[in-house]
Amino acid sequence: MAQRARRPAPERRPARRPAARRTPPTELRPSERAAELRATARRGRVDDLTPLLVALSDPVAGIRQTAAVALGLLADPRAATTLAAALSDPDPAVRAAVAEALGPAGRPDTRQALEAMLDDPEPEVRRKTADALGAAAPSDSVPALTRAAVDPDAGVRLAVARTLGRIGTEAAHAGLGPLLADPSDRVRREAVLGLGRAGRPEVRGLVRAMLHDPSRRVRAAAAVICGRLHDDEAVPRLLEILAQPETWEKPSVMVALGRIGDPTAVAPLVDASRSPQHWLRVCAVHALGELGGDDARATARERLADPAWPVRGAAAVALGAVGSPDDLTRLLDRLEDEHPWPRRGATYALGQLGLEAAAPRIREELADPAPEVRLAAVWALGRLGDDGAREELVRLLRTGPCLESAPVPTDEEDLLRSDAESRLFDAIVQALGRLPHGADDPVVQSALLAARARLPDEELDRLARLPLPELVEDRPAPTLRTLFESAIATTFEDDGG
Repeated sequence: MAQRARRPAPERRPARRPAARRTPPTELRPSERAAELRATARRGRVDDLTPLLVALSDPVAGIRQTAAVALGLLADPRAATTLAAALSDPDPAVRAAVAEALGPAGRPDTRQALEAMLDDPEPEVRRKTADALGAAAPSDSVPALTRAAVDPDAGVRLAVARTLGRIGTEAAHAGLGPLLADPSDRVRREAVLGLGRAGRPEVRGLVRAMLHDPSRRVRAAAAVICGRLHDDEAVPRLLEILAQPETWEKPSVMVALGRIGDPTAVAPLVDASRSPQHWLRVCAVHALGELGGDDARATARERLADPAWPVRGAAAVALGAVGSPDDLTRLLDRLEDEHPWPRRGATYALGQLGLEAAAPRIREELADPAPEVRLAAVWALGRLGDDGAREELVRLLRTGPCLESAPVPTDEEDLLRSDAESRLFDAIVQALGRLPHGADDPVVQSALLAARARLPDEELDRLARLPLPELVEDRPAPTLRTLFESAIATTFEDDGG
């Protein structure tokens, strides 16, 4: 029997895979939600705080903590009421973040809620609260902070000392008094520094007594404050410390002696300028520059050839304070130094001494590879009123890295009065304003407007907060704010025809 022909088997199509389900925004993973909250805070200006405020009630503690941190960065008073309610969060890390945020974002009506957190069972929450009260409602919080000065946790007492010192009122200083006998040397040190911040002469005796503290950390802080308060009665004890073989607090002692200005300190400081330890030589030369006199001048000239670059830099700066026109050649030689720090110091000194003959050479420093030297050159040219630098300064303002800063100083450079906080942009604008008719020059005005267009929003905000002109070097020196205002006003007048 004939077999039937088999029908070909139907071709099987591959089974379809179910389409991947997109995760709706509400189902983002906690890490992704936290990233969104951080991005919101980084924008700096938030019209609608609702996403951040809602996140303070999120079931995930990490999200609540991130939202609190973001609100603290924004420092928006609109968030204060919701943040105050979040102080009762069950998670201590969240409470700590909320307390920290409530400082910059707080209002007087949230002060009591924040003060209540000084009794929180978690030390970290109490620490953050003590720091936050310095920004939330300083003077009204002194009684609560004074009560917290006996907290069993040393970290809390340290935060209390820091905040009371920041407040600086007479009542705050009274609260710092008991902390001078605290068992922790870090707390005692912070209490000493806090007493000195407001510069009240009546605390001199308290600070002077701390020069006998068993901790060298505390003695160093006391020396710094004695110098800041110009306490003449502290000089004998400071010289006694300077004569001891231990060296840890000697840099602070030398700086203090320079600030106090007692001439009996000159001879010991000249001896210290020949110490085998280069850092002691740095501080000795620095102090002699403030004391002045023939011995100080001779020592600064001698140390210009020191084998250690920090000493050469300090000597150049000191010579700017105590030198004379006869030092022109010496300082020009330091502009060839292999290290930028002496070049920076010599540039400042040439400007400070008003040596106009050095202006052409200082202009060359505008192209120095080190930003701190370029910064010093801009300052010196402005100080000299060198009109020949106008074209190059305008070019830098138009095309240069305007927001560039000098590098953050190393530990060795800390006491050299670094200009790490200064920006090349600020220095150029100030220098142009000090040139003859610089602020009224149409070319300068045009460059200011061009630079303004390149600035980010946060820089414009900073300019708006700058103070009005103050007397600098016996004549008004225009600030960035007023220079920009004049440039904008000129432009508007021109546009109005």
